[in-house]
Amino acid sequence: MNEQNFKNKLTPEQYKVMRQKGTEAPFTGKYVHKKQDGTYMCAACGNALFSSDAQFDSGTGWPSFDKAIERAVEYQDDHGATEIICKNCGSHLGHVFNDGPTKTGKRYCINSVCLDLKVRK
Repeated sequence: MNEQNFKNKLTPEQYKVMRQKGTEAPFTGKYVHKKQDGTYMCAACGNALFSSDAQFDSGTGWPSFDKAIERAVEYQDDHGATEIICKNCGSHLGHVFNDGPTKTGKRYCINSVCLDLKVRK
């Protein structure tokens, strides 16, 4: 997908976060608190990224997960932090930190605008 296609598909906020590496304001996203079981998909390309089973409330203001779906994301250095990128379309999703409370020790801090929840039936 080229940049014009991303601009046509995404909202201005999604484009700013996903393609220009922005960040949504904390506690404003629709997925800050777990509501339903399912799979979180990339809002830009539909790639499966996170299971709701991996979600936890970190209190940081963004949806947090302790692991990504295998081979769904890539990692890049972002000035000392670790950026998370959708492996399928290259969109910025958020950052991962090594301070998670679960056995993985990871906290994937993801912008809600980057996600679409496919509810489990």
